[in-house]
Amino acid sequence: VQLQASGGGLVQAGGSLRLSCATSERTFSGYAVAWFRQAPGKEREFVAAVSRSTLYTVYEDSVKGRFTFSKDNTKNTVYLQMNSLKPEDTAAYYCAAGSMYGRPPAKPENYDYWGQGTLVTVSS
Repeated sequence: VQLQASGGGLVQAGGSLRLSCATSERTFSGYAVAWFRQAPGKEREFVAAVSRSTLYTVYEDSVKGRFTFSKDNTKNTVYLQMNSLKPEDTAAYYCAAGSMYGRPPAKPENYDYWGQGTLVTVSS
C-alpha cells in the first residue's frame, strides 16, 4: 500500500489549508487512516484519525473544532481540512493507514503504511 500526501504550503495565521492523502489501493475501505505531524526538534504527534468503517473520528484536543477529517470509503483519497491555523500548527504532516477495526489508535506504531510528509508553515 502506498500513500501520497499533498496540500501543504505557507499560510498566514487564521488561514486554511486542505491536505489530501491518496492510496494506491482502489479505496480506503479496508483501512483506518490517521494524520500525524512532526515539528522540527519534536516527536511525531497524533492529529486525527478515522476508523475503517468511518464510524469513529478522533481528534487531538488542540485541533478540535478547527480541523475536519473526511473519509469516504468509496474513494481512494481522504482529506484533512484545516481552518483557523495557528503558528503552532507548523509541522510536516504525515498520513498513515492500518487495517485495524474499531476506534482508531493515536499511536504511530499502530499504523503499517505511511506517506511522505507534506510541510505546513503558518506565519504569525
